[in-house]
Amino acid sequence: MITTDHLPGSPCWIDVASPDPEITAEFYRRLFGWEAESAGPEAGGYVNFRLNGALVGAISPTRGEEQPIVWSIYRYTTDLDETLREATALGATVHVEPMDVLELGRTAYLTDPQGGDLSLWQPRSFSGLELTDAPGALMWTEMWTPSAQGTKDFYGGLFGWEFTDIELEGSQRYSMIRPAGTGEDRYFGGAMEMTPDQLPQTDGKGDWHPVFHVMDCDAVIAELRDAGGQVLMGPEDAPGVGRLAVCSDPFGAGFVLLTPSPM
Repeated sequence: MITTDHLPGSPCWIDVASPDPEITAEFYRRLFGWEAESAGPEAGGYVNFRLNGALVGAISPTRGEEQPIVWSIYRYTTDLDETLREATALGATVHVEPMDVLELGRTAYLTDPQGGDLSLWQPRSFSGLELTDAPGALMWTEMWTPSAQGTKDFYGGLFGWEFTDIELEGSQRYSMIRPAGTGEDRYFGGAMEMTPDQLPQTDGKGDWHPVFHVMDCDAVIAELRDAGGQVLMGPEDAPGVGRLAVCSDPFGAGFVLLTPSPM
């Protein structure tokens, strides 16, 4: 499970790019009950999301037509510069060099060797998500990758992630991910290999996306369609997991809705 007790490499923050933050804010308010608030006059239009008073994510206004409309998942690090050096040695490409974000922390933006986005966060006064693994909040992160072994090699080398493989139908394999040296209660994501033609939205490259906990997947899907979102797959039942759907918001940022099976 994702927790707010962040360990190196664990997801600690999420934000979604948007060319129109007001439309995006209203969309996610209707889906999850998120309340939008300005991050302040010095934040360049950045908008935080709260659920029951707790920070659960944000909107990052796009700066140009070429900027991808995606959900970014930030990985916790205690030493941004060293993590960046290790990432590039393992084959990552740096797109935004380390920079200060006010007094909150430091960040950098990369892509991993499979083309998946990798955002890093070294906290100062702001550690990240205040609510996880609850209805309306982030509960899982998932990577669709053109090379499962390449993903394991990179993230295992960078963060020491441990992977547990599960056999699915049709000889497909799903790799569950947890931080090094932790128990089964700390799994925070998974990776699944797909062929490039199964990844059209990223031109065959790796695709990290957030999974949000919802109480009634079908009801949220109905609201999503009415609010201008799209359903790309589902909703459908996944044995032992729950009822899920792959979706996108009005501007194309992808995510998954999941009503988990009873424990």
